[in-house]
Amino acid sequence: MHTGAATTALVYAAAGEATLGATLILGHGAGAGQRSVFMVDFAHALSRLGIDVVTFNFLYAEQGRRIPDRAPALEACYAAVIDTVYAEVESARRALFIGGKSMGGRIATQVAAADPSLRLAGLVLLGYPLHPPGKPAERRDKHLPAVGRAMLFVQGTRDAFGTPTELEPVLGALHPAAVMHPVTNGDHSFKLSKRDPAAQAEIYAAIQRAIQSFISITSPL
Repeated sequence: MHTGAATTALVYAAAGEATLGATLILGHGAGAGQRSVFMVDFAHALSRLGIDVVTFNFLYAEQGRRIPDRAPALEACYAAVIDTVYAEVESARRALFIGGKSMGGRIATQVAAADPSLRLAGLVLLGYPLHPPGKPAERRDKHLPAVGRAMLFVQGTRDAFGTPTELEPVLGALHPAAVMHPVTNGDHSFKLSKRDPAAQAEIYAAIQRAIQSFISITSPL
């Protein structure tokens, strides 16, 4: 992180009696910070499912800039958040998961791949940006085998950044085996092609239950 720079993080504490004793850090996508509707709604929903959720702003978003920083700065920011969460959130020391929406998830994988000693139980990737839209040859997957942790990929079948079909060969080469949760007719943010609030709400709820299940199964006993 830049010398003297600081960012903010929000903690959504696990609610109810059925807490999982695990923390999930979610990084935001390139176009919106941690207070976007998607990030806030998912954090609240996952906390209600028993997960301690932490969101944060990458420095460019915190400082009101529109263009994301380069990868080393994004990775340094994410790594600093991990260190702070370890120190401040008790459940993180038992089971810490990292990930995020689109770019936030990609940076999480890069942080994990760069440091095999980092104590991570797994990664949750919401719309992994396998390639830029319309540029399927510009792949962002070379580092994924080095992650070496359990990973959940939630991917819409209409995602312009990479469909489940495009990701399947990549995931097949990973160890431990990765989990895919395809979202039928979902775009990069899992939105359906036709407006249907009830169906959309169920899509999001199914994704959130899949994350809860992945964390529950993957967390150390």
